Amino acid sequence: MSVERDHLVELRREFHRHPEPAWREFWTTARIVSELDRIGVDERHVGRDALSNDRLAVPDPEELEPWMERAREAGADPEILGSLSGGWTGAVAVIERGEGPTVGLRVDIDGLPQRESSDDDHAPAREGFRSETGAMHACGHDAHATIGLGVLESVAESDFSGTFKVFFQPAEEVIGGGKPMAESRHLDDVEYLFALHVGLDHPTGEIAAGIDDFLAITQFYTTFEGHPGHAGARPEEGRNAVQAMATAVSNLYSIERHSEGESRVNAGRVGGGTATNIVPQEAFVHGEVRGETTEIRDYTFRRAEQVFEGAAVSHDCETDVTIEGEAPSAESDAELVDIVRSAAKSHPDVDRASRRGSIGGSEDATFLMRRVQENGGLATYACIGTDHPGGHHTATFDVDEDSLKPGVDVLTEAVLETAETEP
Repeated sequence: MSVERDHLVELRREFHRHPEPAWREFWTTARIVSELDRIGVDERHVGRDALSNDRLAVPDPEELEPWMERAREAGADPEILGSLSGGWTGAVAVIERGEGPTVGLRVDIDGLPQRESSDDDHAPAREGFRSETGAMHACGHDAHATIGLGVLESVAESDFSGTFKVFFQPAEEVIGGGKPMAESRHLDDVEYLFALHVGLDHPTGEIAAGIDDFLAITQFYTTFEGHPGHAGARPEEGRNAVQAMATAVSNLYSIERHSEGESRVNAGRVGGGTATNIVPQEAFVHGEVRGETTEIRDYTFRRAEQVFEGAAVSHDCETDVTIEGEAPSAESDAELVDIVRSAAKSHPDVDRASRRGSIGGSEDATFLMRRVQENGGLATYACIGTDHPGGHHTATFDVDEDSLKPGVDVLTEAVLETAETEP
């Protein structure tokens, strides 16, 4: 029923060699589509046909084009690439097998804008599948895409009864792809949804059947507009945008915490000005707020907007806030958690199957989870443990390829069990 380990390893290494950042997953999407055609799905929806129009944090066309050209040179199908122009990446695969529930699986496919280690003790470098693009799969999304395809093929070859959909979601790393995929028509009939991540400090042989501690997140880009002046001769004629920005950054970290849960704020990237002798006309803050719940996140973001406005007014500047990415909080449903844990406990390569695990961060799979739950369905986010030398988002991150097949097997069994029992 399950695909062979060697095929999973080969596919994962192929994805690892060709990582592409958010909305640039041209080669990745084309390669996924070629696998869908090989498997023989009943429907495949690609690019614009897989998403709503509410994409977030989409790069400018001039930034997208080199990645499209690289994908073309790497041998991606020109016809598929044509459907992805403008950064419309990602796909939805559908298998229809008669009467039964509609079950979904969401996997993310983007890489990170980070260079990969070339040290000999880093397995991808040593064994010849290090990134060729200048980006890196430093969070395991190459494994996610591989597991998603493995589960799809396994379900297709099984006695599954119902409809099975796999959502190959782009742009998770910028919190930009979950919302348009959740708001596409393809999720409307999904009654049960599984999502997954590898690692998260869970070792190979361990599976956590449900994650609950997602922090809701809003990423923002705030600009300050002042007026230039000669810093020596006429400083009073200027309106200093950098002063406004610096005031805002300082005050961001003074936002009152909420009594109902944890919050986070971070000014991750700031800048402004053009020369030492010019009163800065422009400045920016690129940052984020998070909350233990969506409501706490919203409260923190509202206070951040007030901070920006107050700083701008105090320095006679103007400000503008753009939301670049966002995702709500979510909880895994106990019924599906139990099914995943049961499937994990019966697998010979799983040493420990826990009901709950921790992510300690944010993930826009929560958009899909909440959409299914709001429609009366159930969802869970499972963690497939994998030994990973180097932490997530570091140059030495890698996955233990022995975790691929157990991941496919456990999730396949969970999908089949869900279809049979309808919890």
